[in-house]
Amino acid sequence: MRTGRIFIALIFAIGLTGVIVDGAALYSRFLFISILLTVIAWAWTRWVINRLTLERSSRQLRANVGDVFEEGYKLNNNGILPAPWVEVINRSGLPEAAGSRLLTLVMGRQMRSYTARSWVTRRGSFQLGPTRILTGDPFGLFRAVKEISPNETLIVFPMIHEIQSFPSPPGLLPGGQVIRTRSQDITPHAAGVREYVHGDAMKRIHWPTSVRRNRLMVKEFEQDPQAEVWIYLDCQRTAHFERRSQHEEEITMPAMLLAKRPKLKLPPSTFEYSVSIAASLAHYFIGQRRAVGFASAGLPFTELPAERSERQEAKILETLAFVEANGNLSIAALVAAQSSLHPQRSSIILVTPTTRPDLLQAVDDLLMRYLSPVVVLLDAHTFGGPTSPENIVNSLHERRVPVCVVSCDADLSLVLSSISTTLKTQDFSAWQTPALSPSI
Repeated sequence: MRTGRIFIALIFAIGLTGVIVDGAALYSRFLFISILLTVIAWAWTRWVINRLTLERSSRQLRANVGDVFEEGYKLNNNGILPAPWVEVINRSGLPEAAGSRLLTLVMGRQMRSYTARSWVTRRGSFQLGPTRILTGDPFGLFRAVKEISPNETLIVFPMIHEIQSFPSPPGLLPGGQVIRTRSQDITPHAAGVREYVHGDAMKRIHWPTSVRRNRLMVKEFEQDPQAEVWIYLDCQRTAHFERRSQHEEEITMPAMLLAKRPKLKLPPSTFEYSVSIAASLAHYFIGQRRAVGFASAGLPFTELPAERSERQEAKILETLAFVEANGNLSIAALVAAQSSLHPQRSSIILVTPTTRPDLLQAVDDLLMRYLSPVVVLLDAHTFGGPTSPENIVNSLHERRVPVCVVSCDADLSLVLSSISTTLKTQDFSAWQTPALSPSI
């Protein structure tokens, strides 16, 4: 572009100088040609940019950390003039987002398409755009820019590690003594009827009662006394630590596609490890057809009632995609607020890096309520924290509570699966029979 401008400026200067000094017709032609080329180049650029359109499409707008996100680009030149070059710039907030490309000689009425593949490395929400289109004239005099606003959002779930086995309580079998708590699901225990509210399922309508009362009435049910699995995520701001990375390996997308995909490492942060562990446990227990619930004391406070469905897994993963370590409540406060709501013998998995005494307080509270705690303890010392978890681990072993210690750069699939082996080789009878008297 700079060369074209210099060339046109040189012709214009020669023509203008010649007209002033000599007045010959040749110099007048130089002057006229330079002005004409400038006008044509400007008009060409404006014409082409106004007739360029870009479409971005993707098959799915959900992905996990470590996945490859594919997105299709379609560039259309709806005018009759060709575009000598078109540069597409992807300005999405997705880290290392692909999609930027330079296309040459896009003819009139022509469509160009290509596929961009981005390696997803961070959880959260990312707008797919905005997208900037640049083009110019054949002489390199002018450039024009068009910016296309984003119309889709990509939700990135945490990384899921496949777990082979993890301890889960046998619980009380369905059909036992009912729990006097209303249930959103249909259970064998009908509790009564109430008036229909917009949104109630049609299958819950009790037609004989509706006919007698001349208005729609729906059945209510009570919870079945089945054991649930609850995942408690510690979101206390002061409990988490992050170690500064020594170096980050830069891997380009073409190199990754031609070779074996490298293994993505989580950031050296206790919170990012905790989120990935919670997502992996939810995925594992939903696959085992267990009723899984989730609770965290971040901002805002989050509680997802226990359910057993793929929809529940999607809700937990979407919650984990946005959760942050910004809370003020400790894990003990979270347990105190929620533990009384769970059926007896349910499994409560505490995912935390804390080594404070309040963790033992939380465990004691769970044992007193005939609940089965399992502690997934992040070794904060390996993440740059000040203390080692050795003392707190010994205290948990004294209470015969299963504990899984996770260090930085550990293989989460292997570490989380190994806790079941530990249960078989050691005595954790308190996990089956509470060591403390239940509170009344």
